[in-house]
Amino acid sequence: MIMQGAVAVFGSSQTVPGSTEWEDARRAGGLLADAGYAVVTGGYGGTMEAASSGAADAGGHVIGVTAPDLFPGRVGANPFVAEVIEATSLANRIDIMMERSTATLALPGSIGTAAELLISWNTNHILRTAGARPRISVAVGSGWKALARAMVDSGAFEGDVFWVETVDEGVDRIVTES
Repeated sequence: MIMQGAVAVFGSSQTVPGSTEWEDARRAGGLLADAGYAVVTGGYGGTMEAASSGAADAGGHVIGVTAPDLFPGRVGANPFVAEVIEATSLANRIDIMMERSTATLALPGSIGTAAELLISWNTNHILRTAGARPRISVAVGSGWKALARAMVDSGAFEGDVFWVETVDEGVDRIVTES
C-alpha cells in the first residue's frame, strides 16, 4: 500500500463502544487506512480508540498523541496505537497532530474537538491568505454546521473547511481533494 499521508481524526473521548458515533469513527479509521492514510488521534478512548481500531484492523498505521501530564487519569494509549508521541500541553498536542497530518477529519465531539477543528480551520485560513494550498479539513455532522454558521455570521471564511453529513462523505472528500 502506498502511503498517502496522514489524517488527524478529532472526536469525543466520551464516545461509547457500540454507539452509532463509535461505529462511524471505526469505519472512518478503516476507510482512511484502506485509502493509504495513516491515522493520527489523541491516542486515548472514545472516538480516538474507535478510529484507531478501524485503522489498525485495516492494516493502517496509527499514531496516538497523548498528553500524560494533562490527563493523569488516562493510563497509556489505546491498544490500537502503533506509535505514541507524548505532548507537554493541549496546545502542543494539537500542534503535533497538525504537523503529523496532511488532512483533518472532525467527528462529533465537544469543546476539545471544537478547539481542534477551529485550529485546523484557522490554519487553512492563514495558508490560503498567504497563497499556500490549505490542507483538506472536513467536519462531519450537523453540529459542526451550526458552529460554521455562527462563525461565518461573525466574519469567518467558510471555504476553509468542508462541511458534510456522514463519515463516508468526509473520507471521500479527503481522498478526492488530496
